[in-house]
Amino acid sequence: MSDTDRPARPRPGADRFPTVAQAVAAARRLVRHHPGRCRLRQVGVSRGGRPLVLLSVGRGPRHVLVVGGPHPNEPSGVAGALRIAREVLGRPELAEGPGVGWSFLLCLDPDGAALNEGWLHGPPTMARHFEHFHRPAFEEQPEWLPPAGSGREAMPETVALLRVIDELRPFLQVSLHGVDFGGTFLQLTREVPGLAARFAGSAARAGVPLDVGTYDALGWPSPAPGTYLMPPPGGRGEPSPLPDDPARSTWSYPGRYGGVTALLEAPMWAVDAVGDGARHADPRRAVHAAARSLLDGTEELAGLLDRVRRYAAEPEGPAVRFVEFNLGVCPGMAEEWRAVVDAGAGVSVSRVTGLEIVAERIPLRVSAALLRLLAAAGGAGAERLRARVRQLVEEHCKLLRSGFGARWVPVRDQVDHHARSAVAAFECLV
Repeated sequence: MSDTDRPARPRPGADRFPTVAQAVAAARRLVRHHPGRCRLRQVGVSRGGRPLVLLSVGRGPRHVLVVGGPHPNEPSGVAGALRIAREVLGRPELAEGPGVGWSFLLCLDPDGAALNEGWLHGPPTMARHFEHFHRPAFEEQPEWLPPAGSGREAMPETVALLRVIDELRPFLQVSLHGVDFGGTFLQLTREVPGLAARFAGSAARAGVPLDVGTYDALGWPSPAPGTYLMPPPGGRGEPSPLPDDPARSTWSYPGRYGGVTALLEAPMWAVDAVGDGARHADPRRAVHAAARSLLDGTEELAGLLDRVRRYAAEPEGPAVRFVEFNLGVCPGMAEEWRAVVDAGAGVSVSRVTGLEIVAERIPLRVSAALLRLLAAAGGAGAERLRARVRQLVEEHCKLLRSGFGARWVPVRDQVDHHARSAVAAFECLV
């Protein structure tokens, strides 16, 4: 383990994320210890038959909904939901005083979380994370509704979340996410006065940079550093190579009841340069180089996919669909990056660094998915292929550590940042 991959404040056995089963067990203990204040119930079933579990603290009549684990490779959301629940139980002024019920969907994608679970049973190193990496293709992520006219039905996890929103009509929904490399940032469906400053203060306490130029909010209004406003329905603006239109997300759904959604991103490995809002010295050269790196990296992976598929137990399964989706959007992403910098607008160090990270992250994630597809394959041909893919994973990890200075953020800091930010959003609204 390298120095930058090592937890900054090692505490034996403590710097781990809980599994979903451990989170549910912890929620059951909270119910036993606080029988008059806590309730636990199943609100749906995943595609794979796993329960979707909702922990509630307080009884309303106003409601806050916290969604943990929307992306299975971001386990801080599951831990964060429990951390916020404990905070609410320890501070009566957050529930009993204002008459607010808090509900915590502990994990929105338990099937995906099960496929990532191997990482959670050992030291949280970068190498182990990508050895066990799984993330579904975009249209298989339950925070998204199918496009209008697609003929597809919403996933059962999505339907369960929408039912909970319809039942609770939350004035605040908090979606807990964890970016693998970079900084922390906040996305809102509408501005919440006072929240940006408190979010920035929480980031400073956690020792993580505010991402002041994230690619995830390219072209969105930013009323304060690290805070971004999602486009309203029908107001997305320029076309994007990614199908992530907030108007068809579950983030926008509480708006029909007057609610606001706060999407919180906390990094697992922090990269300090994403906090630098100064103009980059040579953005055109750097962005064009990042676009070329993205295309070169994914071109080789596209060729490897055809060979890996022959050895895969599920040649058309979820891991292959994830790889195909990511390889398919990269040409459009590279074109978009070039267009942004060629337009001549000022491009910050943060924005350039973010694009450079994406240019490494996508090939790394795809390589990791291919490596998992080869896990059970035997024979000399499979072993040679596995060695090449493993080499790619190691090269990308090494560059992110040494070239970008990616440093591990202790689990406690990630989770506490989620909790402080969620409470701040509540207090700013109330």
